[in-house]
Amino acid sequence: QVQLVESGGGSVQAGGSLRLSCAASGSIYGRNMGWFRQAPGKEREGVAAIGWYDTTTYVDSVKGRFTISRDNAKNTLYLQMNSLKPEDTATYYCTGTLAVRRTISLAETAYDYWGQGTQVTVSS
Repeated sequence: QVQLVESGGGSVQAGGSLRLSCAASGSIYGRNMGWFRQAPGKEREGVAAIGWYDTTTYVDSVKGRFTISRDNAKNTLYLQMNSLKPEDTATYYCTGTLAVRRTISLAETAYDYWGQGTQVTVSS
């Protein structure tokens, strides 16, 4: 089982930027990887995902502001978050699939293992 450890969360003002990192204990090559977030009182939602051939998908609310990327040599996933808004405040989770899959998804059920999360707080 691959273990995931997120880092890079923190508190910023609206309009600011943060870069989240997710270090995996094993190879992430070819596997779908994603970032989800959960705000207090809300369900966890998919934010961004990256798959085979580094295809990406984003939830509409972060398009043009967030960028997901990966470094397979370092077994690390990233989420660059720019122009942050108070509504981006949440705990952010890294996730991945055990197998290589042809399509990427922002559905929670599409992923097999999860990190513990890192808190992002955006103040107005």
